[in-house]
Amino acid sequence: MTPQAKLIFTSSLILGTTITISSNHWITAWAGLEINTLAILPLIAKSHHPRAIEAATKYFLTQATASALLLFSAMMNAWHTGQWDITQLTHPTACLILTSALAMKLGLAPFHFWFPEVLQGSPLTTALLLSTLMKFPPMTLLFMTSPSLNPTLLTYMAILSTALGGWMGLNQTQIRKILAFSSISHLGWMAIIVSYHPKLTLLNFYLYSLITATVFLTLNTIKTSKLSTLMTTWAKTPALSAMLLLTLLSLAGLPPFTGFLPKWLIIQELTKQSMAPAATTISLLSLLSLFFYLRLAYCATITLPPHTTNHMKQWHISKPTPSAIAILTTTSTMLLPISPLILTPI
Repeated sequence: MTPQAKLIFTSSLILGTTITISSNHWITAWAGLEINTLAILPLIAKSHHPRAIEAATKYFLTQATASALLLFSAMMNAWHTGQWDITQLTHPTACLILTSALAMKLGLAPFHFWFPEVLQGSPLTTALLLSTLMKFPPMTLLFMTSPSLNPTLLTYMAILSTALGGWMGLNQTQIRKILAFSSISHLGWMAIIVSYHPKLTLLNFYLYSLITATVFLTLNTIKTSKLSTLMTTWAKTPALSAMLLLTLLSLAGLPPFTGFLPKWLIIQELTKQSMAPAATTISLLSLLSLFFYLRLAYCATITLPPHTTNHMKQWHISKPTPSAIAILTTTSTMLLPISPLILTPI
């Protein structure tokens, strides 16, 4: 792909995201989502591999369906109330359809089926965009419409997402699929709290995006996409592998890392809302995800490759680690002590 084409698609992604997050009208929000979808498709399919083409097709069909549902819910609400404003969504059927549309856009269970397949067929940099930037516009719409949505339905979907994200990631050997199920699991944590404390959902999304960006960029630097090649990276980049261990533990939500902060606050808020059983359930289900994060961390740092490995031996890289990864790794692991500063606006 030529640099000019990459520039056009990246600019379109930024434009589509900006239009959606800054709009008050359903039509402009929908137009921004469509621009986003059309801009990411060439980036998914740029390798021309059959798996990449399949991923682009699946992504297009799913996002087109979700966009149609979103537009349908907006039109139904406008028909009954005369309002096209995003925050004035009051019709119950329109709210239900919108919940389904946004769940499909985000990859929230039970509409998660497309996400692991699409991520597996995409390059690592595009997979990073799909996991973070592409989820920002629908997350913004979820934030804006959260007072109108059904909290019970969102709680059930959230618990289902955390359960499926944990269960289905256990037996995976492809790192992109593991990170896709990790994303589905994290979305459960965001969805469960959005009706009660929407700002916590955004904080969780920002910190999740930060930590996921670190993991994807590290994997892109060491050119690793499956567990068997991850085992051979310790000899290649020991320092980067050690930092990947800490970042994965942060993504799992273990204290004293950054990833513990949103989980801690969400459990606290759910308990205040007399939802201790839901908080207990989602906390226990996140232990499933912890297993495959520890598996990744174990393969990256503790396992030494056997002498009879089928993979080509990795030579030690003398190039310095990119400064972006160094900054992201630091923030991904060390923001917990300054949590009072983060919590002041919330």
